[in-house]
Amino acid sequence: MNIAYSRGVTLYLNITNRCTNNCVFCIRRTKEGVGYDLWLPREPNLQELLEAVGDPSIYQEVVFCGYGEPLIRLELVVAAAAEFKKRGAKQIRINTNGHANVIHGRNVVPELAPVVDVISISLNAQNAVVYGELSQPVKISAEEAYGAVLAFARECKKQALKVVLSVVNWPGVDLAACRKIADQLGVAFKVRQFGGTIES
Repeated sequence: MNIAYSRGVTLYLNITNRCTNNCVFCIRRTKEGVGYDLWLPREPNLQELLEAVGDPSIYQEVVFCGYGEPLIRLELVVAAAAEFKKRGAKQIRINTNGHANVIHGRNVVPELAPVVDVISISLNAQNAVVYGELSQPVKISAEEAYGAVLAFARECKKQALKVVLSVVNWPGVDLAACRKIADQLGVAFKVRQFGGTIES
């Protein structure tokens, strides 16, 4: 299983295939991928994850990312991040779709705040309508999903986490409007360039 893979000074952790979105620009849909086969035959346990990482202090950043939504496996993320901190991890980031509080039915941010430094949240769109078209949430409405993303960002900001809202430069995404949302929330903003080829 490709649980951990590095790109430069950053180590990425792949812990689940599951996701609550089916984004049109998801890496799963591209022919290129990231140069690794990330599809997991099963989900790794904590010990397997720790063994795959080894010494986290040799990286500038350890990122929970991968094919699926990492915060579906909240307990694993919290336990692993705490252990990485003990082992000298410089910075821990989570790349998330921002649905965690809906997934778990509670505010999970206080559980993340002691062990995580940066939360990168996929805003993806300037409003719920475009969000629904591009992110295609699986089990909840576009309105609920988009509202959950914004609420999650606010909660992370309250807990003094560094928050980054990201969007993919994609037809229909109003980058200026998305940046304004980030500015209003008082968080950072990042535009990702899509470099893949969507498989038909």
